[in-house]
Amino acid sequence: MSMMVNSPLYPDDVDILAGALYAWCAERSIKLQSQEGLSAANVAISLYDAGYQTQDRLLGAFHDYEFH
Repeated sequence: MSMMVNSPLYPDDVDILAGALYAWCAERSIKLQSQEGLSAANVAISLYDAGYQTQDRLLGAFHDYEFH
């Protein structure tokens, strides 16, 4: 099993991630500290690492993502 090393997150990166996550959770009345909110945070990081690195692109990818 190989370990994937992610680039460090800088304050601007965190702002992008947090903004998209807050907006997505607010649209769905999801509490950030709920299991669904924590799952969404993990998805946000994965999508960000996949190249969705603006708040608008990240939020768009959230809307297209199939949550289970």
